[in-house]
Amino acid sequence: MDRLAAMSVFVAVVAAGSFSGGARELRMPVPTVSRKIAELEAQLGARLLTRSTRKLALTEAGADYLAACKRILEEVAVAERGAAGEHQAPRGELALTAPIVLGRLHVLPLLAEFLALYPQINAQLRLADRSLRLLDEHLDLAVRVGELPDSALVALRVASLREVVCASPAYLARHGTPGNPQDLARHDCVSFAGPAGEAGWSFGTARAQRSVPLRTRLIVNTAEAAVDAAIAGVGLTRVLSYQVAAAVTSGALALVLRKFEPAPIPVSLVYNRQPLLPAKLRAFLDFAAPRLRARLA
Repeated sequence: MDRLAAMSVFVAVVAAGSFSGGARELRMPVPTVSRKIAELEAQLGARLLTRSTRKLALTEAGADYLAACKRILEEVAVAERGAAGEHQAPRGELALTAPIVLGRLHVLPLLAEFLALYPQINAQLRLADRSLRLLDEHLDLAVRVGELPDSALVALRVASLREVVCASPAYLARHGTPGNPQDLARHDCVSFAGPAGEAGWSFGTARAQRSVPLRTRLIVNTAEAAVDAAIAGVGLTRVLSYQVAAAVTSGALALVLRKFEPAPIPVSLVYNRQPLLPAKLRAFLDFAAPRLRARLA
């Protein structure tokens, strides 16, 4: 039995949550996947997975073995990349993820420039407004917005974003400009979050932070829609500074309540800690970090 191949099958099955999902990911027949897992368990003398009609679950031994498999497979991949010269010349496929709007407005243009400079690198950009796990999703890098929990990942902070309240000049001319957060109770607001919208917006920092209620006229599920509604004069909305920068610059929107803004939100480039960074990843970090700082300043 090829032990490394069996480890790869095991990791893929756990990531997919099923034998069929793992088989699709590996482009391998389901019976072959099932056999390889059975052979691996027989070789180890331990049950790694409990199976039911609905889902798979890791046993305690399986959870420990999964962590070891991921570490071993990553070390093997690092060794193979080094032997192939990837650490000397940037080449190969670079897989990264970013939030949808930030990725479209800022990461994608930088990635296009980067690919023009490095013809031996291909890239995959996955835009999602949720945090994808780098190892499980086979990603090299993530652009993350927000405070990051302690982890084994390396985070390179590149910028800070502000949460800003804005409205169209026409709306402010009709309804007046709020002088403090409490005035929002008398204004029409556009909120976005979930089906119930936002109960309130928080202002201030640390212990001085407080939430104020909103009079929501419109609920949307994307920041872009909230910005468009504010430009149309529906009411005040709150978004991240980069999402509204172009509209503010053009005069389509005006910022209000600037002195009450909460603490800035960090933007970081996040990647797995490893003994030696692949040249493709090091090249992108060196290229993208200063340019993202400039774009998001």
